Amino acid sequence: MSRVYVDRFLRFFLVIAAVALGAIAAYYIATVTYPFIIAFFIAMIINPLVDALERKAKMPRWLAVSVTLIMLFAAVAGLVTLLVAEIVSGTQYLARVVPEKFQALITYMETFVADQIIPIYKDLAGMFKSLSAAQQDTIMQNIQAVGKKMGTTVGEFVQSILQNIPQLLAWLPNAATVFIFSLLATFFISKDWRRLVRMAQQWLPTKARTSGKTVFLDLKRALFGFIKAQATLISITTVIVLIGLLILRVDYAITIALIIGFVDLLPYLGTGIVFVPWIIYTMASGDIPFAIGLGVLYVVVLVQRQIMEPKVLSSTIGLDPLATLIALFVGFKLLGFLGLIAGPVALVIIRTLHSANVFRDLWRFIIGKPTT
Repeated sequence: MSRVYVDRFLRFFLVIAAVALGAIAAYYIATVTYPFIIAFFIAMIINPLVDALERKAKMPRWLAVSVTLIMLFAAVAGLVTLLVAEIVSGTQYLARVVPEKFQALITYMETFVADQIIPIYKDLAGMFKSLSAAQQDTIMQNIQAVGKKMGTTVGEFVQSILQNIPQLLAWLPNAATVFIFSLLATFFISKDWRRLVRMAQQWLPTKARTSGKTVFLDLKRALFGFIKAQATLISITTVIVLIGLLILRVDYAITIALIIGFVDLLPYLGTGIVFVPWIIYTMASGDIPFAIGLGVLYVVVLVQRQIMEPKVLSSTIGLDPLATLIALFVGFKLLGFLGLIAGPVALVIIRTLHSANVFRDLWRFIIGKPTT
């Protein structure tokens, strides 16, 4: 009996070690091959269109891939051009309007300081003079310490920005290199897709091939579903913001709505990056009704995001809404904003491995029961 438990423990340890080593190896391999991983996913995405052109337009495979990549690049470039043109037009408008608003804010701050801060300062000065010399010294030391801390923090922040500028400039050639290699790799992977699939089928054992096909198809469906879900959520946010800004009669509402929709890629606080400073500014400038309108619009955007995200993810990826909500929360707690993407992806991988009976086969291997 003891021999059986020892064998099970050794097999369990072997499985854990294999999984850990596999994860570590995959991580280090991905750090040097990520352009080709990106190319693989792009090829997987464009393959339906490539197959359609090859089948219906009677194009050679290489020509269908080339036409698809040109169409994709043209679509992305056209969309970026339209967005840049709209944003440039909006920023020109803001360049004309912001100085006036800023001057109004300065006037408001001057009035606020004269009416509110100065009387308080006089009261505090009177109280400060009534204190003993030791108490005055203590207060001044604390004020100096706070000022020194703030100065140090601001200095470190500016220094970090200046130090990161060379890194950003050095990253641009690397980004161009990654783009070129990914584009070339996408062409060759998509062109030789069927041959690569046949090679993988020849190398893999029958059991691994069956399980791997199930995992691949489920992950492919989940990947497209996740992209569709994010596009749906961002589109909903953009439309709601656009309607709200049009109701509030905001100039260049399309530009602002597109910017807010873009920053909505950072869930929860994404739209707040634009809304919160905007609301504070409008309140400080005295336009309280407009600030209330922006606040209501911001609350509507937040509520719809919290309600729609689990439902949209569950319907497009095929996950249970409660499980999706748990994955979002756990991912956010463990990894922050990145966890809002990693959580559902991890849940999809776990569910896919369970559907492919990978966990069952591992358990049968551990207990020494042969798989069927």
